[in-house]
Amino acid sequence: MSIPVRASDRDLRALAAIVSKDRSDLPDGEGLPPSLLADLMGKIRCDDLFFLGFDSSRQAYWFEQEIVPSTAMPGSDDLGRVYWKHYRDSRFCSYPGRTGDLRSVIKITDFYSARQWHNTAMYTDHDRLLGLEHVLMLCLPEAQPRTAGPGRHVRLYVSRGPGPDFSERDRALLVLLRPHLHQAYLDAERRRHPVPQLTPRQQDLLHLVAAGHTNAQIARRLGLSEGTVRTHLENIYGRLHVSSRTAAVTRAFPDRVA
Repeated sequence: MSIPVRASDRDLRALAAIVSKDRSDLPDGEGLPPSLLADLMGKIRCDDLFFLGFDSSRQAYWFEQEIVPSTAMPGSDDLGRVYWKHYRDSRFCSYPGRTGDLRSVIKITDFYSARQWHNTAMYTDHDRLLGLEHVLMLCLPEAQPRTAGPGRHVRLYVSRGPGPDFSERDRALLVLLRPHLHQAYLDAERRRHPVPQLTPRQQDLLHLVAAGHTNAQIARRLGLSEGTVRTHLENIYGRLHVSSRTAAVTRAFPDRVA
């Protein structure tokens, strides 16, 4: 979904402060520094902010972060089951998975009028009970190789109760922040899971893999047999805890990730 991006100089200075700050705090599990999420919540008025690893194939989250002033509602496990029950029928909730579009920043009113939304099962059985009326959703690029798989990606939700919907200014701020949030997420993951050290020979070989060379071409360049190249690759996979050439390159050279 293409939207005009409009942000004031004040907005841009605020965003620069969010993404440039050196943050030492990390969550207990996967995710972003809580201070970053709290700062973001201060720039886009909302009642709740959720950052989570979204797995529609397994109907589960592999990590969850929540920045919210109120306490969690009782019966949240039941609400989780209700969410997944209605997930595929919700044009808003299922949009990234249905279309493969992880780039657009979307809100409920891109898909429904207020009356239409209030008549959906997702609203009546889930969002209404949580007091959610307006939601903005941002998806990061596909999950890291360590956690990647069909239907798996990382989402950010900001939500509000009754009152004004999120503005195009709010959406524009998230559009501008998206690549920086992704970089912050990658940086946090690298700090939690440092890349194992490869030998100089393994580094040379993997650079050739990254350049698109076949095993036969690598063998000729390095003066090795193809069998030795395969053995080196198997050792690299084991050291990096991956199972493919692409995953090994991404794990060893994370700055190549778009």
